[in-house]
Amino acid sequence: MEKFGKKGEKTGWTYFVVRSEQTKKINPGVKTSFRVKGKLDALSIKGVALIPMGEGDFIMPVNAAMRKGLKKKQGEKIVVQLELDKAEYQLDKDFLLCIKEEKEAKAFFDSLSRSHQNYYSKWIEEAKTEATKAKRIAMAINGFKMKMNYPEMLRYYKANKL
Repeated sequence: MEKFGKKGEKTGWTYFVVRSEQTKKINPGVKTSFRVKGKLDALSIKGVALIPMGEGDFIMPVNAAMRKGLKKKQGEKIVVQLELDKAEYQLDKDFLLCIKEEKEAKAFFDSLSRSHQNYYSKWIEEAKTEATKAKRIAMAINGFKMKMNYPEMLRYYKANKL
């Protein structure tokens, strides 16, 4: 596993590279982000995106929950088994109920690509407590009203200590 230094919205991400030879076997001819399922060591995963990085290679971000399940960090090796995940991801129901009431935020959210919508929804779902989930929903909706993308929203809330 590797970790990005300063790299725009990917700054600080832990990830591993999936070479073009492997992605061609998983999803032939596809050069855009797609979802996979499988195992990282003994940890089962599903609905995780592979992100294109140019030259045909992709990366898979390894979030905190995955790192905890793996009990591994940057620089350590993992055994990876992946296949195409054809299941359609469902956006968080609580988030959808809340954003429905906010027309301006909903319009901005609807303008995002499905993969970006999924990213926000997964971030909200990964909250460990209901209070954190509610806070993330509020942050996202207010960020959408200000037409902010994810990194801008996080920087804004960090700078304003919200």
